[in-house]
Amino acid sequence: MPTLLKNALLVLFSVVLCTAAAEGLVRWLEAEAPSDALKHLAEIPLAEGVQRAWFGENPAPLPNRQPAKPEDIELIRRVEASGVTEGTRRSDMFKAWNSAFVGPDPCKHFYLKDAPGQIYVYDPADGERWPRFRFLPNRTTPIGLVTNEYGFRGPPVPVARQPKTIRIAFIGASTTVSSHNFLYSYPEHVGYWLNRWAAAKKLDLRFEVLNAGRESIASPDIAAIMKNEVAPLSPDLVVYYEGANQFFLQTIVPDMPPPQPSLRIKSQPEPGLLQRVLVDLGYTFALARRLENLLAQYGSDPGEKSGDARGDATARAIAEGREWPKPDYKVVWPKGLDEKDPDIARVDLPVNLATILADLGRIDATARKAGGELAIASYKWLVSDGMVLDPARHRLILEYLNYGYAPFRYRDLERLALFQNRVLEKFARLRGIDFLDVARLMPSDPDLFVDAIHGTPEGERLRAWIVLQLLVPVVDRHLADGTWPKKSFPDAPPLQPYAPRVVTFDCRNKSG
Repeated sequence: MPTLLKNALLVLFSVVLCTAAAEGLVRWLEAEAPSDALKHLAEIPLAEGVQRAWFGENPAPLPNRQPAKPEDIELIRRVEASGVTEGTRRSDMFKAWNSAFVGPDPCKHFYLKDAPGQIYVYDPADGERWPRFRFLPNRTTPIGLVTNEYGFRGPPVPVARQPKTIRIAFIGASTTVSSHNFLYSYPEHVGYWLNRWAAAKKLDLRFEVLNAGRESIASPDIAAIMKNEVAPLSPDLVVYYEGANQFFLQTIVPDMPPPQPSLRIKSQPEPGLLQRVLVDLGYTFALARRLENLLAQYGSDPGEKSGDARGDATARAIAEGREWPKPDYKVVWPKGLDEKDPDIARVDLPVNLATILADLGRIDATARKAGGELAIASYKWLVSDGMVLDPARHRLILEYLNYGYAPFRYRDLERLALFQNRVLEKFARLRGIDFLDVARLMPSDPDLFVDAIHGTPEGERLRAWIVLQLLVPVVDRHLADGTWPKKSFPDAPPLQPYAPRVVTFDCRNKSG
């Protein structure tokens, strides 16, 4: 064998060996590293029969997880090659879009026109445009999302109700479905621990969990999901957790200030080949995730100075992790609206709460008709007046609040988040609905958050643990009065067939 080839093989073998060793070391460090959530565990009161030792346990691997299809991987490559990521994200390629929402020509759709020549669509049985999309059924995407036959995240669940079961459906948006690349969503943790609790108490029953959440949706979508997708599965309990996608402070700031150039930080560049490779490898390899995080945190300029006093002040705030300077604006609170005890019948409630409550009313009525009931959770926002964060480690939180929600001040975001939860709590009380005060118990620890609302994997785990403590008394009450587990089930509306199809198109030679 030629010396050059021998040396090349030796170098290759050394690189592979060292990389494998580094991967093993990183996995060991991640396993041994203390969880960011553990330091808060003692703060969470335990429900009767729950043991803290369960917190570190994980659900069983999903039996329906499969290797990603080669054509799905190729579809992602086509998205990346198109150079358009703002109008079509990688995960959007594995959604079946409502044909009533898409319209007759995808090239005229404000969002989907930049898809790389194809999308999946489905025809809604009721002809309505809500929900705007569903996940593809029975799929494991290259992003990491695993769906069952209903297009819900998680394991298979039979359509027909089984004896001695309690079925809980979780509805909401991205904070319910969780990041697609996370191994578990918060409902999966809750379902595992509820079955752990039942086994510890020697209860002859099991819990089934449905995760009907999906990102970027609003209350009209959620109400439609409840009616068309969840109700036919006859859940005993439906848990609603959402509070961001209609959280628009513009509803009480009629005279919005013009955008301030100094509020804009240098845009993050489009990911290069290295970043894209690391993202793909990060679904499998811990070393790739470490390198990806390192590049995200330290590989870009944290801000740019504009040369004036405001620009310098913004640069200093960015460097110190403080709130960025904001232009002045005036909050116009609805006249006569009591902030501490709001009249929830008013149509001028801030942050679109009148619309949300109307949809919650429909969700509640649908749940009752299907023989179940609704529980509403308060929604956690990581924001407070004067909050200071680590400018590198918590960069995404800072950008989310100061760029994504510019020009609104922390104190106004905090004020409206608290008000929103008061409204949700009063709605629940007046309707006789269980209110799960998640926001009160969830720590305001930025290490548990990706941004101001989405959790890290450990943040999701801790939120699930809190939901568990709040759900156990609800379950106990129903066990005591004999309403759960049910002996019979009401006739549910039929589960509508769900048959996604591929639509291809070419917008390159079209205008408009």
